[in-house]
Amino acid sequence: MTAREGTARIQSVDRAVDLLLAVAAAGPAGVPALARVCGLNRATAWRLLKTLQARGMVAVDGSTGRYSLGLTALELGGAAGSGAVIAAAHPALERLSRETGETASLAMPGVGGLAYVDEVRPTAVLTAGWLGRTVPLHATSTGKALLAFLPAAEVSRVLAEELPAFTDATITSPEALAAELAATRTRGYGTCAGELESSLYGVSAPVLDRGGRPLAVLSIWGPRERVPEQSFARLGTLAVQAARQVAGAPEDRGDNWPDGPQVVA
Repeated sequence: MTAREGTARIQSVDRAVDLLLAVAAAGPAGVPALARVCGLNRATAWRLLKTLQARGMVAVDGSTGRYSLGLTALELGGAAGSGAVIAAAHPALERLSRETGETASLAMPGVGGLAYVDEVRPTAVLTAGWLGRTVPLHATSTGKALLAFLPAAEVSRVLAEELPAFTDATITSPEALAAELAATRTRGYGTCAGELESSLYGVSAPVLDRGGRPLAVLSIWGPRERVPEQSFARLGTLAVQAARQVAGAPEDRGDNWPDGPQVVA
């Protein structure tokens, strides 16, 4: 097959990857459901799944006929780890910092909350670095962008805890935080107007997996005089676009991302 570099694609590989992603998003599911969500006939889906099964990428329950991720796929995911996300996101951080003139950061969930694992700071502006710092979820745009896309049960646990005030602007009411998280999910990005440190303002957007769960969070932030609330909509749009690119969101999914395909076995 002859094609320009970057456009040459093998259809069977595309279909196999679609099936693998559908299995990952849906959990155990049968051939009819997986074929339907991937737009394949059952015979084609069955042959591809059998090939994936032979290589350990999927496993099948003999009693139900439902497929789940196999050991090889799980091993690949473990091998990639956080390093793959950081590597994929770094060019986006460089671009965001260059376009906005502000600090662009990447945070990832871990024990104790969110920790900043990468950042790009503008060379012409003196800014404080947050690399390696762990931040509270309720008082940062990063934390709110994470919470807004987590399952309700996980968010409920956070809302049930004490929400300490760091500045006069910190949201300390569970009801108010729940409303803010709903707004965050609707617009696609979280905001922070001096809630952790009174002088720091910023926006954050989650990098979502195919199931709509946050893998990491991209942020753009700086001092209030350079990142006022009036700039949040513009910066938030940039953050959302960058996060979608890092996640590999297909352009033709438009507003349907991150919900993705819903598989019913």
